[in-house]
Amino acid sequence: MTSEAVLARFREYMVGPSRFMTLLSVFELGIVDALRENPGLTAYDLGEQAGAKPDAVEQLLFLLVKEGFVAYDELSGGYRLDGLAEVPESDLKRALAYMNLIKVTALRQLFYLTESVRTGTVVGLKELYGSEGTLYDAVADHQDLNDSWLKLMNTVTANIDPWFFANIDVPAGARVLDVAGNTGLGAIHTFRHKGSEGLSVTTFDLPDKESRALANFRAEGLEEHLSFIGGNVFDGIPEGFDVVLIKHFLDMFDAGNVLRILQGVYDSLEVGGLIHILVPVYPEDIRESDNYNVDFFPAFFLGAAMGQGGPQKLSVYQSLLEQAGFKVTQAVTKDASEVPPDVIPVQAILSATKLP
Repeated sequence: MTSEAVLARFREYMVGPSRFMTLLSVFELGIVDALRENPGLTAYDLGEQAGAKPDAVEQLLFLLVKEGFVAYDELSGGYRLDGLAEVPESDLKRALAYMNLIKVTALRQLFYLTESVRTGTVVGLKELYGSEGTLYDAVADHQDLNDSWLKLMNTVTANIDPWFFANIDVPAGARVLDVAGNTGLGAIHTFRHKGSEGLSVTTFDLPDKESRALANFRAEGLEEHLSFIGGNVFDGIPEGFDVVLIKHFLDMFDAGNVLRILQGVYDSLEVGGLIHILVPVYPEDIRESDNYNVDFFPAFFLGAAMGQGGPQKLSVYQSLLEQAGFKVTQAVTKDASEVPPDVIPVQAILSATKLP
């Protein structure tokens, strides 16, 4: 790559944050909704509805006109949706959930990324919220963080779980443990997708999640089949289960801690027990341009969520499972072409068995 090309790429990074907030602000001001309902509104009309100066509205819309999201009529001075008119509202809601997560949980916090990397802590959470822990600790005390994070996580879980469960084996009547299962949505999905006579699913997570998980089980009428155990994975994994699921969790930790978790699962399972993992992965060739995991997750986990962690390549997770004593029986990455183009994570499934 020439020096000119490198500097041109730098420019793309320079304008990234302002592009992001300009686009999101146009949605937050209600401008997109207004144009969907009444095409042809002027900057003055839109300013009246948004409670903003027409000049400011016009400044924001320059970028959306440039990108082809919105069209401008020189004669009437009116705006209408262009590319945005073709996008289903359900898809826009999904994309906006990602953008809201980035704004609330990452954009400000990543100002402190360098300090977070040096200290191994999420410095932005301390500076902005007075929180000494991780994002997952802070969501319990700060409603804005919780709303932004939980809404997207539930959406991600609902979208990826059908693929996950279609590609794993859960024997009939199995005792299933959902590790770091939060407030029970994963357990509910496990029973819905893999239900059989005698099947039971237990959510394992920090004790403060129990009341919400049990309430969710009751709301689904599944309290006889689903249960909760409180604890910390680093203090030991509950025993007595045939299948262990680990979803949306291992990427929160450095490789050494991932190995500790897998060793804990190995120790907890009987011979022949199964483990199924769902995790975003980096491509084996990190230069692949259609996988955005590497664009997003390193900064997010190091600077906004954990102070450590980030996904690994599929081959690395496979190696860690083998180091923990498992025999890997499946390692498959979801086809990126099957992932909606606005969605960042490209997920993979790894399945393994505990050998004698």
